[in-house]
Order: sequence, then C-alpha cells, then structure tokens
Amino acid sequence: MGPGAFHRAHQAVYIDDILSQEKDWAICGVSLNSAGVKEALKDQDFLYTLVTLDQEISYRVIGSIKDILVAPHQPAQVLSRLRDPNTRIVTLTITEKGYCLGTDGALDFNHPNIQRDLSSPSTPVSPIGYIVESLRLRREAGVQPYTVVSCDNLMENGTRLFQAVSQYAVHISPDLATWIEDEACFPRTIVDSITPQTDDELRNHVTSATNIIDSWPVGREAFTQWIVEDQFSLGRPDWECAGVTMVGAVEVYAKAKLRLLNGAHSALAYLGILAGFDTVYEAINEEKLSRFIHSMMTREILPTLKSTSGFDLMTYIGSLLKRFQNPVIKHKLVQISSDGSQKLPIRILSVISENLEAGRPIERLCLVIAAWMQVIRRKALINSPIVDPLADKLIAIGWRDANGHAELLNDFLSLEAVFPASLTASKIFRTALTQAYRSLGSGEKSDAFKALE
Repeated sequence: MGPGAFHRAHQAVYIDDILSQEKDWAICGVSLNSAGVKEALKDQDFLYTLVTLDQEISYRVIGSIKDILVAPHQPAQVLSRLRDPNTRIVTLTITEKGYCLGTDGALDFNHPNIQRDLSSPSTPVSPIGYIVESLRLRREAGVQPYTVVSCDNLMENGTRLFQAVSQYAVHISPDLATWIEDEACFPRTIVDSITPQTDDELRNHVTSATNIIDSWPVGREAFTQWIVEDQFSLGRPDWECAGVTMVGAVEVYAKAKLRLLNGAHSALAYLGILAGFDTVYEAINEEKLSRFIHSMMTREILPTLKSTSGFDLMTYIGSLLKRFQNPVIKHKLVQISSDGSQKLPIRILSVISENLEAGRPIERLCLVIAAWMQVIRRKALINSPIVDPLADKLIAIGWRDANGHAELLNDFLSLEAVFPASLTASKIFRTALTQAYRSLGSGEKSDAFKALE
C-alpha cells in the first residue's frame, strides 16, 4: 500500500535483489488515492529506472512490481488481492497521516475515513479498513493472516499499526480482533534512504544517459537501510542476502533514526527555508546552519539515546552529516517541511519533553519549532498552500498573525493535536519557545542567520 517513490526506491529494490534466487516473489502495489503511478507505469509493464545519486551516478531497471491497483477505482480487486492466500506480506508506505491516529497514538475514531469505514466495513477506503476487512475475509475462508509491515517513519510503527487494527477490529467483531491478535504479525521496522521527488530534470537525465524514456523513474542516495523485526506469519524472502538487517527488536535503532536523522531533517527544512535555501545540500553547507545542526544533535538529542553493540551513535551522527553533504541529492526542503504537525511531535517535541524532565537544554530544539511557526506565518502571508492535515487551522493562525495578531504563540500552543498539555504547561518551555520565536524576528533571511549565531 502506497507504491510511491520511496517504496519503489526501497522495498521494491530489495525484492528485486532476491529475484535471481527466489523467483516466486513479486509486488502488487495499491494506490490509496491517486492513479498517477499506475498511469505512468502501466504502458512500460511497471518497469522503471532506479537512479543511484552518488559521486558516480548509476542506473538500473527494477522489475519486482507486476501490477498496481488504484483503490478508489478498484476496491473489489484490492480486497480480492488481499484475501488471496498467495498474498503473504503487506507493506505500508503511506506517511504518518495515513494511519489515522490521534494525538495519543491510538486510532482516531473521529477521523472521517474511519467513521466512513465503520459505517460500511465491507467497502473500506482507509488502509486500516482494508486490512481488517481483508483479514476478516481470510479468516472466513480459513486462510492464515498475512504479515503487515509498516515502513513509515513512525515511532513504534508496527506496534501502533497493530493497535490501530485491533481497535478497529473490535468494533467489527471481538472474535475477529482476538484472531488477529493471536495469529497476525506486525513487525516493527526502520527504513532509510533519502529519496527526492521525481521531476522532469530526472526524467530527462534518464533519457539522456540511458536512451530510455521512463515516465516515472526514481532517484535515491546510495545509502539504504532496512531493519526488520523477524516476526512473520507466512514466511518471508531471504532478505538477509539482499542486505536487510533482521533483528529481535528495533527500539534503539528506531529512536536514533527518528531523532537524529528525521529530527535534523526537520531542523534543516524550517531553518533552511527561512535562510533562503532550497535543498538539504545547500542548507548543510552553510557554516552557521551546519554548526547549529551538529550542536543540536550532540548536545540536545544525543543524551536521550543509547548506543548498542555494533551501533555507535557518534559514528552514526558523522555518517548522517556526510550524507546530507551529498551534492548530487537534491532533497527539497519544502518536501521535508510538509506535515509538520504530525512529524514534529515525534521528532522534536518528544525530545524537548525528555530534556525538560531531565533538566537538559532545549534552546536549539525550540528554535526548530519556532522556525516551523515562522514558515507557516510566511506561507499564510503570501497565500501559499500548506501541506499538512491541520492546514486550515495553521493557515488561520498564520493569517491572523500576518494581520497584526499578537497571540500567535498561544494560538499554536492551543493545537492539542501537536502540543501535549504537559509541555504547554511548562513555563521553561514557553519561555524558551518565546525567546526562540523572537530571535527569528520577522522571519526574513537575515533574521534566520542572526538566530543561528
């Protein structure tokens, strides 16, 4: 589910890697919203080019996807594929907001898609609805459940997905919920490979370099990582031979990745946008911003993490900074900045909460939150669209401030979906955030550089 650029540059490549040895595996993609990927790839037999963006650029045709279904147009076919005994693993790359979770991490029963699915469970529209209905059909037919593998940057992704599915299933049938809990597997994972959005420049580059016309190639950095808990109900490919790290538990890896990689990405996005940069490479190569990111990672994030055997955190930080400096990767800051209301609570605000409890500094982390607020305010000022599930509320807040409203911080902090009550009640946090916001002045480029000093 979610055969977008990241899935096609990541999981689909790992499956392609094993096909020389295990020819029985293949992928059916399910687009939950748009038909764009299917329309682009169907006339090229769902083949596409993977462009590895490194010092030496390489090209490879990926052939592991055999079909793509578009759920809004083919709901019966999607359910048929999911109930098929040959379907053994279902992966999800649907971004954080696709899970329909509330601020407490549980399923949001007020979400329109969840309410709609509960009113008509046999014709679902949400990923949770499709999973539960197809598992119900499998149980009815005497077929074991498939393994459900979340591949999104969501803390405890497998656990949260399992809880959401269970909470939904109870409303359909308590017996079904018990069967899912007893028989199905929801391993936690970590996925990592910077995958910029495909644009016409990449398409033209592929045509020029390979003489192949590809409607939707994907580009990614050379580094790729997939760490998976080894819990599968119906078997799995020999992923180890393709470089997948199969482990007993992922907590240490997942927390480090979300806070150091994804947290640094969010910091670069909002501060970089204010400073006038377009890409991660441009932002990290600005001396002041680079120093800020390094200090934030080592002084305010690192103390919340633990190393484990074979995983040294300082080495990991060094590798991340090196990856950010890859001149070939044009990772757009505007792409990273989307869905801030969903990303910042787990990437930045959770770290602030832990540091407050331990009496550690939070000033740099607060500057990231303040930069997000400034980006929202600037977008509202010029009527620029905001990609976020809370877009309407954010635009309203930013617009009021753009018109002389003096309560912007209080308006933002009133967003319970973003800021937990325990944090907004902290005088230390409010003071640090206020100072950070004021240090950014009016959000102009010169103000951003001054705030980084």
